[in-house]
Order: sequence, then structure tokens, then C-alpha cells
Amino acid sequence: MHTYLIKKYFRALGMCGLASLGSMGISHAQAPDTSGMAPVKHRDTTLVGNPLATVVVSAFEQTRKLSDQPAPVAYLSGAALGRYGVTGILSAMNAVPGVRMEQRSPGSYRLNIRGSSLRSPFGVRNVKVYYNGMPLTEPGGNTYLNQLSFSDYGSLEIIKGPAGSIYGAGTGGVVLIHSPLYNDTAKGSKAVVNLDGGSYGLRKIGASVRWGGNGAASELRYTDLKTDGYRDHTALHSRIASFETRLQKNDRGQLDAFFHYTDLFYETPGGLTFSQYEADPKSARPAAGPFPSADQNKAAVYQKAFFMGLKRSYRFSSHLENTTVLYGSYTDFTNPTIFNYEYRKEPHFGGRTVFQYHYHGPKTRTRLWLGAEVRQGFFSVKDLQNMQGSPGAPMTDDRIDDLTALLFAQAELSFTHGWDLTGGVSANHEDLRFTRLYPVQARPFHKTYPVVLSPRIALSKKLTPDILLYADVSRGFSPPSVAELLPSTTVLNKHLQAEQGINYEVGSKGRLVGGRLYYDVSAFVFHLTQSISQRRDSSGADYFVNAGSALHKGLEAAFTYRLYQNGHAFISRADAWGSGSLMDFRYEDYRVADKDYSHQKIPGTAPFTAAAGVDIDTRLRLQAHLTWQHTASIPLNDGNSVSASPYDLLGCRLSYGGKLAKKTDFVLSAGGDNLLGETYSLGDDVNASGGRYYNVAPGINFYTNLQIRFLF
Repeated sequence: MHTYLIKKYFRALGMCGLASLGSMGISHAQAPDTSGMAPVKHRDTTLVGNPLATVVVSAFEQTRKLSDQPAPVAYLSGAALGRYGVTGILSAMNAVPGVRMEQRSPGSYRLNIRGSSLRSPFGVRNVKVYYNGMPLTEPGGNTYLNQLSFSDYGSLEIIKGPAGSIYGAGTGGVVLIHSPLYNDTAKGSKAVVNLDGGSYGLRKIGASVRWGGNGAASELRYTDLKTDGYRDHTALHSRIASFETRLQKNDRGQLDAFFHYTDLFYETPGGLTFSQYEADPKSARPAAGPFPSADQNKAAVYQKAFFMGLKRSYRFSSHLENTTVLYGSYTDFTNPTIFNYEYRKEPHFGGRTVFQYHYHGPKTRTRLWLGAEVRQGFFSVKDLQNMQGSPGAPMTDDRIDDLTALLFAQAELSFTHGWDLTGGVSANHEDLRFTRLYPVQARPFHKTYPVVLSPRIALSKKLTPDILLYADVSRGFSPPSVAELLPSTTVLNKHLQAEQGINYEVGSKGRLVGGRLYYDVSAFVFHLTQSISQRRDSSGADYFVNAGSALHKGLEAAFTYRLYQNGHAFISRADAWGSGSLMDFRYEDYRVADKDYSHQKIPGTAPFTAAAGVDIDTRLRLQAHLTWQHTASIPLNDGNSVSASPYDLLGCRLSYGGKLAKKTDFVLSAGGDNLLGETYSLGDDVNASGGRYYNVAPGINFYTNLQIRFLF
């Protein structure tokens, strides 16, 4: 058995090398483009190609070095995102311990941070997402992460666990996305063209233009992506355009604006039973009983979205500053399914403001934050019969008005001898109005959630200038989202309650071995009450129930190590990195009718994950990235009677860059994923009726990318 696995690994490495050489040896892990990156005051920064360089993050509104942040915060630079293929961030996210990004089909994403995706049959819920400080998450709790293209990501910060003291509702965590322009202060103008191709009919054209300098800069980006999909009925076509601009007249103030448009189409194949998965894992869901197949009903998503935001930062004095954002968003979502034909129109708008005061005394440093966030949504949801891909007779017509608001305050005290204390609390309010207009106009359902306080306190100690030890206690809560109150069954669940919990965490991070080794280790215990769990009926429609109390226990670790560095040698730099997580998530008290699921493992979360890789640079602008990810067996239902098989993913990427002219350069890249040829599911449907749990992921696949950059 061991001999077979060794041969399989070497065969996969050989395939990667042949594919790369066939494309002329090949690529820089550089999409999105991050050339010329330099430190920016009050922003997260890293030096590309040096993962041990100082990184400053903005989690919890604190501008700190990552190694000084007393919280479970992970950071993905542009270089880390570009370590894999250039069509998405999924693989990079799955290398972060405690994080699992899932894909049921191209364009259909879920994000699981410490078990948060149990409530997400599709999309991102129970995780708050911001883009350049502007809320992407709707007031109803849903985030369309698929409306961003890969070129819209400059870097990512991931806060794991409850972060309600600053960001409001959500027990899963927070994702802070920063655009390429947000990170980059390089002067001058440039145009970049990206051409991509790969397995399963992948073809992508991308272009960007950046201009400006001396305090003002703008960038326009466009991406057109098509793929035939790796399963039957999984084609995708997305067209995404973004424009952002930054104006900084002096050190006191800065104005940012962002405009974004998405036109997205992707087919949804549906889940398979185990026998169907074994017979033909690439097939779409077949017809069964009264329900047609996914292909017969033309199951798909047609999604158009527009988002715009303004951000104003101003320093009143050396001690007081303010950042305010205003945004507006509109999503037109059409979704023919096996069960129905749904239209959703979701306009929403809002804003966020944060005042910061800081004072440096002789023995202490004090920083205070006071802020507020308000979001208002006016949603329309219509469900009709699906007549083989065409809308039929109306079933329901609903209106949902959702207002969420939070006030928050935070204080940070830094003392002598390396002690630091941070405390924060938010007061959260939600007002939900639901009106059914058809088939019978009913009295509006009005629910106002009581004001919920969400506190957090963190204590840290610098054991040495390079090693931090911290303890963190936080209370999180998460009311049911609009999509959970009104799921695809179209039955309003008036009795679904908010889940709440307390998280206890200890951790350590810092540098060892003369700064060559960076590590981050944390352990947590999260006690959750009224936890919300997803279920599916025979048609595949989802619904949700409160699953009593649950206990989440976990251990997470990550490291980066500089193996070698010599600017005069052929191999100028070599880095090794790795991460892993151990999770024990169980129901404490959960009974359904005559079934007792107490002490069973919570489905949808892997008890063990690991990832590792090696990054190599040479003097000749040739780079190599070798990556490996392991996921243990995942329980798929509350009774733990069915589990997904474990799997290992091996990938590699090679890149080569050079000059075409004095002010024109190029990067040519090629790589492969799943080189071991694993058959696995990356997006299981937990608690699915009829055992339709499985959605197969891509098999062995290859990609190439050509990037040409023109400097002006």
C-alpha cells in the first residue's frame, strides 16, 4: 500500500513537470498583480516573495503587526493567493487551518469557518464579509462571494470565531477583503492583460488599467470567464467589471470610491446518492419519482449584481481620526431549481463609521474606538412552478424588509513589560418585516430581536520581543438569516431562534530561529446554544431547525520557515509552510422526535485537516510552488451513519518571467491540481433526504496563464 502511494505521488509530480515544460516552463505565482507593493500607513502590507516580512493587519479596527494581534487572525497575501490557479481563491483558503471553502459546482461556493457552513446549503452565511471596509454581507445575512473575480482580491484577513464586539452578528467569523489598489502605492501607470486556459473548457480573458500618482490613483478591471464544468450540467460564464479610485490630498484625509458589476450564469447539477456517485460521479441529478432531473428543469443561477461604495478617512488631529463608509447594492437573482423557479430582487444600502482616539503616555498607550453600522434591505422573493426550465404558475410572492444596526466601543491599553489589554462590546438590533402577498395576502409577520450585547476581552503578553501569548474570551450570536426563515420550501419558519455562544481561546504566535520561522498556534472551546442546523426534504429543498446545544473544541497551527536565501545563487530563496487543525464538534443535547443525536459529531466539518508546501525562487525569474492538502473523513448526517471519504490533493505551479520590450514584461505560467487523481466531494449536502449528499470535485486538471504588463 505504501509503495503504491509513493509511486502515485511521483507519477503526479512527473505529470506536473511535463505539463509545465510543454508550456515552456512557465509562471509567476503573481495573479493578482502585486508588483511594486510597498508599505501603506494604516493598511495591511507584505513584501511579495517574502512571507516573513512584516505584515500589518486591520482586524478589530486595530492597525497592528500580525504577530502582535491577540486574536485568531489569518492573512493571505497576493502572493499566497497566486500560489494556485488564477480562477479563484478556494485552494488558498483551504490552506488556512480552521477554514474550508467548498464548491458544489463552478460558481456555487460555501465558506466554512469553524463549522459555520452547517447553515449554508449554498452561498456564505454566518460569516461577515467586508470589501475595503464596506459591508458585502446583506442585512439578511447572505454574502454573494461569487460576485468577485480573482483579480478583485489583493489580500485577505480571516478572523476566526465570534467577532461580534466590532462586526455584529455571526458566530463563524469575519473576512476582510482588500483590493489590489488598496495594497499598492506604486507610482506610475500600467496596463495588464491576462489570458488563461485549462481543463474542462476553461478560458478566461482579463484586463486592467491603472493610472495616477502623487496621492491619486485609479484602476479599472474586467474579467470574462467561461468553463464547461467538470460534471454534467455545470457550465459557467461570468463577466465582472470593477472600478476603484483613491484620492489623497494630504496626510489628513483620503477618499476612496468603488464600483462593481457582475453578470453571472452557472448551472447547478444537484446532489447524488452514493450509488449514483459510484456509477458516474460526473453525472447531474437524475429524475426520481415526481421530480425531474436537473437538466430537464434547467437548474441554474442567473445573477446580476451592482455594488458601489464611498470611503472617507480623515484625521482631525494627531490623536483623533474617523473613517466612514457608505454603500448601496442591488442583486437580481433568478434560480430555476428542481423544486421551483425563484426570482429574488435584493436592494440594500447602509454605512459604517468608526472614530479612533489614541494617546501615548509615559508608561501606557491608550486607544479608544467608537462606531456604528446600519444596513437596510428591501427584498422581493417570488416562487413559481418550474415547467422544464420555464416559469409556470405562481406559488408565493413575499416582501421582506430587514434592518440591522449595531453600536460598538472598544478600548486598548498597553502597559510596560509587554502586557496588553483589549476590551470591546457591541449592542445589536434587528427588525424584520415579512409580508406574503400571494396566494393569500396575510397579516405581516413582524419580528424585533431584543438588543443583544456581544462583548470580547483579550489579554496578551510579549514573552520576548518576537513571541506573543494571548487569551481571548468573546460572546457571539447569530440570528437566522432571511434565507433560513424563508428557505426554498417557501414555508416561513416563525419559530427559528438565534444561536448564541461563548468562545474561550488561548494562543501564541511569533518568530523563532533568528526570525526564519513564523508560527501561529491556538486552541479554542466554543459552547453554542440554540445552534441552527440544515436539513433537506425529498425534493432537495432546504429547511432549518434549532439543534439544541453544541460544543466545538479545536486546535489550529500554522508555520512558515525560510529554508534558504542567497541572492547570488541560482536558487535565491526557498520557503516551506504548513498548517493543520484538529476539530471535535459535537451536539450536546439534540433530539428530533424519537431520535437522540446528543454527543454525535456535527456534520459538515472535517475532524482533521493538513496542508503544506514549498515555494522556490531562482535568479532567472523561474519559480516553483508545490502544494499538498489532506482532509479527513467528514460525517454527512446528524446520526453519523454516513461519512465522506478522506482525500489528498497534490498541486504544483511553475512560472517564468521576462521582458518583451523596455517597458513591457511578461509572466508565463502553468500548473496542475488534484494530480493524484482523487475522486472526492468538495461541497457535500449535509442531512440530505434520500442520501443525496455528494457533489464531485474536479479530477486531474491543468491550467496555463500568460500575463503581459505594459508600463507607462
